[in-house]
Amino acid sequence: MMVTRKTKTMKPVIQQEATGCAIASAAAIAGISYAKAKKLANSLGIFATDSALWSETNYIRKLLKVLGIKTHSKEIPFKSWQTLPDCALLSIKWHVERGKAYWHWVVFIREDNDEVVLDSKKALVSNTRSDFGRIKPKWYITIYP
Repeated sequence: MMVTRKTKTMKPVIQQEATGCAIASAAAIAGISYAKAKKLANSLGIFATDSALWSETNYIRKLLKVLGIKTHSKEIPFKSWQTLPDCALLSIKWHVERGKAYWHWVVFIREDNDEVVLDSKKALVSNTRSDFGRIKPKWYITIYP
């Protein structure tokens, strides 16, 4: 399944599973529904309940690749909002449990001098965020147009 990323119309996609932030982030980047991204992810052996989806980058990279989305090959330490590329997958709420790192995936987008974070968390009042002081990214993956 190949899609073309359309930044002008990029909207947040709400995760339909408690641990579906990676699937929702991929859906937002690709401009497809959560259901469509989940169906594709599941066909690739990727499931929201698998902790590797929010503790490793292999699965989300695989899902994005199948969606035709190019990513940088490495995770880049977050330095500042100004130094982020125009589109990036961010790891936030980074923490360690039983010796293993976990995080929440969100999408950063900069377009027409506007910067926002698309956060898939269902409980948020707004899933388009600009409260950058409250968001603490650990690192990011560049998403290429």
